[in-house]
Amino acid sequence: MLTFFRFGVVLLAGLFLCCPLYAQYGEQPAAEIGVGVGVAHYFGDLNATTKLNRPAQAATLFFRKNLGQYIAARTSLTYAQLGFADRYNTQNEVMRSRNLDFTSAVWEVAFQGDFNFFRFVPGDPSASFTPYITLGAGLFGYNPYTELQGERYYFRELPVGTEGQNSPLYPARKMYGTTALSIPFGGGVKYALYGGRMNIAFEVLHRFTNTDYLDDVSSTYVDPAAFPKPPAGVSVAQLLSDRSGELGITPIGIPGRERGNGSRQKDQFVTALLTLSFNLSTYRCPTAD
Repeated sequence: MLTFFRFGVVLLAGLFLCCPLYAQYGEQPAAEIGVGVGVAHYFGDLNATTKLNRPAQAATLFFRKNLGQYIAARTSLTYAQLGFADRYNTQNEVMRSRNLDFTSAVWEVAFQGDFNFFRFVPGDPSASFTPYITLGAGLFGYNPYTELQGERYYFRELPVGTEGQNSPLYPARKMYGTTALSIPFGGGVKYALYGGRMNIAFEVLHRFTNTDYLDDVSSTYVDPAAFPKPPAGVSVAQLLSDRSGELGITPIGIPGRERGNGSRQKDQFVTALLTLSFNLSTYRCPTAD
């Protein structure tokens, strides 16, 4: 994420230095380009509460086209590090004893519409602040993984998934993909700086998604016979399917028992970002006569 953020800072600095007068002329900027950093949080089968108790890093690059003083269209590239573990569910013994966890980097491309509550004209001191709301659609990539005995395992790379995906015993369970759709919505506040050349904003975006496998947990435990048998011991997929035994208790992974919350509610995630953007003016710099 640090490289991603540095690229954004260098991009903004280059625009600021190479176009020192471009944003000073004209009252209504045509567009803006910006970068943001902050935190992300996951909600799903492992974290079924609304607590923001395990945030991780997030960053974004965006381009916003102003369609007037109240409306704008935006495209963005956002990175978010997501993850959670049942050991954090200290108030729910059933979930804690399940002992599952995941981590995943998420890259999202989104298109959104922004609506300002107040007239926003960065070059006008009387219209340099506004709260706003935003709604859009996005496509994101993800690939959840976990660690077992010091080794990292990506769930999708297992011959049989932790919930029987790709097993002939469960033909209806297909392995999930690495891309999904998101519906980002939220809001924020923004303020124009340096006579309208730059804007600073704080924004919270919540994403509904169409996947229940952001965390690799969705349906039920499966019959151990669904997993391939190595020459010795137990397969990695079977060990990752039911990790309750690692706590020294009787394994809880009875075939057919609920492992996740099914497809009743898809996984979600949220970002809270502080952004800085550079205004691109509607008008060209004046030329000498």
